[in-house]
Amino acid sequence: MSDASFFMEAPPEAGKTRRGSVLRTVRRQRAAMAGLGFLVGITGVAILAPWIAPYPLHEQVGHVFGRPSWHHLLGLDDGGIDMVTLLIWGTRTSLIVGFAATFVSMVIGGAVGVIAGYFGGGTDTVLMRITDYFLVIPDVPLMIVVAAIWGPSLFHIIIVIGILLWTSTARVIRAQVKSVRERVYVKRARALGAGHTRIVLRHVLPQVAPLLIASTVLTIAVAIFDETALAFLGLGDPSTISLGRMIENAFERAAISTGSWWAIVPPGVVVVLLIVACNLVGGAVEDALNPRLRVAHLSARTFRLRPLVGRGKEAV
Repeated sequence: MSDASFFMEAPPEAGKTRRGSVLRTVRRQRAAMAGLGFLVGITGVAILAPWIAPYPLHEQVGHVFGRPSWHHLLGLDDGGIDMVTLLIWGTRTSLIVGFAATFVSMVIGGAVGVIAGYFGGGTDTVLMRITDYFLVIPDVPLMIVVAAIWGPSLFHIIIVIGILLWTSTARVIRAQVKSVRERVYVKRARALGAGHTRIVLRHVLPQVAPLLIASTVLTIAVAIFDETALAFLGLGDPSTISLGRMIENAFERAAISTGSWWAIVPPGVVVVLLIVACNLVGGAVEDALNPRLRVAHLSARTFRLRPLVGRGKEAV
């Protein structure tokens, strides 16, 4: 191995250590493990929906708002369709929107953050001013306006959510890239003649990838919530069943006034569990990547005071 190739390679131990730290942090936190297990399980159920759904999606199998029974564990909706079947298919649609919109958001935010942080100067200023403009725009009202103009479509919802959730990712990635580009091995690679593309792909992206993953998990929760809000307001795709669409149908068909709680509570609970699980996993990954969250005297995640240095067990 030549001296040039030696200096141009980034230290491999850094990436391995960071990945190991993330895995150890998630394993130590029972809540994060529970959230990860729930996400894996619910994703598996959504993928297997065509095979494990107990009844056909659009087939009436009983009375309108039929009560829960052994044959229909969560009862029936306003059309006499099994609620378990609707939940499985609705979760599938909500997860598709969440993952797809997050992918769009991560591509835009990651690209803007890397370009702004790596090149700096006027490029950084222009991209950050654009990011600031998007930050001050209220997300949900703008989503309502754009979705209403473009029309109710699953693809439109994915694009709308994706182009409005990239700003926080861009700022976080930009800050990390500005730190990475000043490290010794990056400067040596630049001095030895490495191009911008090689430096970004070989040295910058591996260092910011774990941070991008943490931001991705947290963004999935926001995307699922936004999709549920848009569908509940009647701006979702009327030809597909999602969790928000189920809640909207229950409200429109007077499920509350008739006492049919099983038509509205289960989809709401699934939405809450999905958002909480994503936040638990994303928070654990963020704890592993941000040392300041582990050494602070006031732990915001556990809501308790940690012992001060030198005070022993007497500290509060």
